[in-house]
Amino acid sequence: MKHINQLMAAFLLLVSYSMMSSAVEPTNKPESQGMGRGMGGMGGGMGGMMGGGMGGGMGGMTEEQRDQHIRSMQEHMLQMHELSDQILKEKDPAKKEQLKKQQFDLIKAHHNQMMEHRQQLRQEHQKMMQPEPKTKQ
Repeated sequence: MKHINQLMAAFLLLVSYSMMSSAVEPTNKPESQGMGRGMGGMGGGMGGMMGGGMGGGMGGMTEEQRDQHIRSMQEHMLQMHELSDQILKEKDPAKKEQLKKQQFDLIKAHHNQMMEHRQQLRQEHQKMMQPEPKTKQ
């Protein structure tokens, strides 16, 4: 049971860290300028969270989008808990390994989804930060 608790704690930290590092910084604040590459290419690290006001990491979302995102996170956590419970209860080593592989695949798919989303946010951020070409008049 201790191992599962440690696994879930690590997973929740990973999820919360990925949410912090993928937060979109507001563009109308002067302190958000120049934060893009300052923290080793991670999009500003916690800098985006500090200047975001009360919206926090999901400041750019509508209430409906935020609820949908939280429901999705809840569903993922419930799936993980269900698999963990099944793994702990299973006595057959072959079935236990099959359940562990299923849980691994779920974690891997979730990780890939987060990385893809982070990459999309980086690309959007780079587009916003590129200066517009000046036209001769």
